[in-house]
Amino acid sequence: MRLGAKGRYAVMAMADIARHGEGGAVCLAEIAERQEISLAYLEQLFARLRRAGLVKSVRGPGGGYRLAGPAETISVGAVVQAVDEPLHATRCDAASDVGCMAQGERCATHHLWAALGDEIEHFLGAVSLADVIGRRIPRRSKGSPSALPGPSAHAEATA
Repeated sequence: MRLGAKGRYAVMAMADIARHGEGGAVCLAEIAERQEISLAYLEQLFARLRRAGLVKSVRGPGGGYRLAGPAETISVGAVVQAVDEPLHATRCDAASDVGCMAQGERCATHHLWAALGDEIEHFLGAVSLADVIGRRIPRRSKGSPSALPGPSAHAEATA
């Protein structure tokens, strides 16, 4: 399974704004140049991010985009979800009762891949844009338990 370009580029661009936008709005052309992403592609992504309420547009001289809230409150998961990037690890549609097998049954490994998808969603939901730009991404060492820090554990770790 691989995160698609929409999700990766949206997170890269939002992290760029979190890093460079403290003085005001950030122009998409600047993000495009720094992150090596097509400006036309960024415009499409930012229309979705704006509709999701994650960014606000600023018109006029010095215009561009700014985060709609503090970087600490915007999760990577919210960014990925805003650009409609599916993170399904299963072959079948998670919203359907019909499985991916010819007879409509779920495959033998369905629950494994569904659990992996849940872990990915939990992980991305627990990482904020501030974590990304501060390089505070929770990593597990080999042999450590599978629990990832939730919002309360993150708040305690950064306090």
